[in-house]
Amino acid sequence: MTHNVLVVDDEPKLCDLLASALSQNDIVVFTAGNGLHALKVLESEDIDLVISDWRMPGMDGPQLLAEIKNRYPQLPVIVMTAYSTVKNAVQSMRNGAFDYIAKPFDIDELDITVSKALQFRDILKDNLRMRAELDEHQQIDSLVGDSPSFRRVLSAIDSVRESNATILLTGESGTGKEMVARAIHKHGNRADKPFVAVNCAAIPEGLLESEMFGHRKGAFTGAVADRVGRFQQADKGTLFLDEIGEMPLALQAKILRALQERIIEPVGDPRERKVDVRVIAATNKNLLDAVANKEFREDLYYRLNVFPIPLPALRERVEDIAPLARHFAHTLGAAAGKRFSGFSAEALQAMARYSWPGNIRELQNCVERATIVASGAEIEEQDLPAYLFASQPTQPGALVAEGSVPADLEAALAEVEKAYILAALAQSNGVQAAAAQLIGISERSFWYRLKKLGIHVDKIVR
Repeated sequence: MTHNVLVVDDEPKLCDLLASALSQNDIVVFTAGNGLHALKVLESEDIDLVISDWRMPGMDGPQLLAEIKNRYPQLPVIVMTAYSTVKNAVQSMRNGAFDYIAKPFDIDELDITVSKALQFRDILKDNLRMRAELDEHQQIDSLVGDSPSFRRVLSAIDSVRESNATILLTGESGTGKEMVARAIHKHGNRADKPFVAVNCAAIPEGLLESEMFGHRKGAFTGAVADRVGRFQQADKGTLFLDEIGEMPLALQAKILRALQERIIEPVGDPRERKVDVRVIAATNKNLLDAVANKEFREDLYYRLNVFPIPLPALRERVEDIAPLARHFAHTLGAAAGKRFSGFSAEALQAMARYSWPGNIRELQNCVERATIVASGAEIEEQDLPAYLFASQPTQPGALVAEGSVPADLEAALAEVEKAYILAALAQSNGVQAAAAQLIGISERSFWYRLKKLGIHVDKIVR
């Protein structure tokens, strides 16, 4: 596993010496000439260990140590000093240093001290990750439902969780694809390793390659230090590529090579690096249509589609709405210090009649809103948001069914499209990214449609 180590010393030659020695141990070394520079590096990079000189101009070692313990209390610091008195060593340990080494130092002694500090850091990270996973609602316990379509999903999870096969999760936005990916990881053979999620649609195209594979310092404007990419961060664990259908064609070839050969090449660095990653991809698009339209590589599609798991829309598993709603009411109510006995029959009927275009995500938001306004132990029909009872946008096929064929097809389709977008904006309280997810399109496509249809969000949301 690769670690990032920051060396802080006002002597450039010593920084170079340490960088050369530590780089042999699968360590990426960052350097800083003083304490203030070191703090800037810590703000921009994920550092696992700091090795700092004791005496430096400006902010010295003790001051830097105090600032690091204040800002990053779990980040280990090793102090270097040529003034290796017992007093300095004891003082640094009292102030929170992990250990100290004396100049001139022995390389073997340095390796042992650094190795111990990084093991300590890994243990802390693992503990934090496990706590975060326990706090997540998106666990296997949250995979609630007993409908036939959802039982097929649970069966597929059980079949593939111990495998290292690449998985492709498909389904509408909000159907719980990341929840399923986390469940597969948590109950698989990589559960004690990292789970790294990347939303391919949320990262600017120009930064996506660097985000995936990392980069070397100076590789492009703004690359002020080396950066470890998501593939390396997920080494030995699981990499979840959400919205894979939005990935630019130019990057798809490199993703294909990484999947085939488990080799990556950081931007600006000719050295190849091997990675051991289990990949789970997800999309709300029809990738076969994208392949036919030359928007997605056919070879990448088949590389991803080793074990496909289609997730049903919530309207296709109506019998799961009630248990899901009860689950969300219990967990969200407990977080808010409230206890609910359940929902009234009228409230459950109202939820069952609604089409849930935003699927499970929309249901969770609906229940969270209801838990806030509900005053009794039972959530009533009047506690539910008003949009559940409003008339839904006209389905495109309804025009033909009623025999009302439009004279201007483009204008009629634009009206239907506008109705869906306005409904999504209303349900998301005007949050455009959330509205785009509700109707299953990318944010870029959503912004384009707003402009095309002349919709001004600031006039919709009050």
